[in-house]
Amino acid sequence: MYRLLFAQVLRRFDAEAVHHLTVRALRVLSLVPVVKRRLYKRLAPRDEALRLQAFGVHFPSPFGLAAGFDKDAGCVEALAAFGFGHVEVGTITAHAQPGNPRPRLFRLVADRAIINRMGFNNRGARQAARRLSRPRSLPVVVGVNIGKTKVIPEELAARDYVASAARLAPLADYLVVNVSSPNTPGLRNLQAVELLRPLLKEVQRAAGRTPLLVKIAPDLADEDVDAVADLALELGLAGVIATNTTIGREGLSKSDPDVAAETGGLSGRPLKARSLEVLRRLRARVGDRLTLVSVGGVENVDDVWERLLAGATLVQGYTGMIYDGPLWAWRINRDLSRRLRRHGHTSIREVIGRVSG
Repeated sequence: MYRLLFAQVLRRFDAEAVHHLTVRALRVLSLVPVVKRRLYKRLAPRDEALRLQAFGVHFPSPFGLAAGFDKDAGCVEALAAFGFGHVEVGTITAHAQPGNPRPRLFRLVADRAIINRMGFNNRGARQAARRLSRPRSLPVVVGVNIGKTKVIPEELAARDYVASAARLAPLADYLVVNVSSPNTPGLRNLQAVELLRPLLKEVQRAAGRTPLLVKIAPDLADEDVDAVADLALELGLAGVIATNTTIGREGLSKSDPDVAAETGGLSGRPLKARSLEVLRRLRARVGDRLTLVSVGGVENVDDVWERLLAGATLVQGYTGMIYDGPLWAWRINRDLSRRLRRHGHTSIREVIGRVSG
């Protein structure tokens, strides 16, 4: 039904307008305890075989929602009620900012992809902290993804990240340093190890005991992926999230060339191959010494299963929900449970341990 609704109605409306309407509806749902609890009871992952632990945090399922959807931490409980094993909010910056001018979000339906140049539009760390500090009636694992405020110069980036980390880390199950969005000028320069090392050290101190991860771009050269992996090991980070959106346009074959030419980060199906390639490279480099979180082109249980076999402990998605609807996470968890049993496994941890080449 959702796919018919999308094909006949939703795709005719502006992508960002639909996104905002969806977020508002989820925020309202978060305020209705009876409905929220019923949805959670029906759709949230409850199979003990899917439970796992990563960097000291217990997850009800390996499949979660990537950053970018709930930018201001306004609907984490509703998203958990629809089946996500964890919800990563943000990207949140120390200071509120409007993001880039509209239009800035584009669907490439034929390729099941999205281009965005949102530019970290959010209400800032202070507002996000207020929301995250409110009591919750549902259990939900919350990651907080932080980025650089656009107007802050590169040489002051560490101070900007630290301001967000100090405010948000105590309210997060894990914290992510985002240095890989293509939509903030100069941000990706911070992935260079000589700039990334001091930044991560400062954020580590501010984060305290909260597990710290770094999110990297798919457009890094292989040797730079290795360098970031080595740095993460050197600093004792909790893990690496691979990957963010790409500035490349490889894999687009069916979409309107004018839309495909829009600037911004590409997500969805065309990112699948490179995201998996980076995951495998990271796994070969770090083994099981870091938690690897795979994101990019994840559409169904086959993709989740493949990422787990390739060495990911956690898997995230976002674009797939745009095309498959609100029951997307529930279906993936249901199918993951069935596949586990079909292969004779009693725990998802047995799959993660069987790394493929």
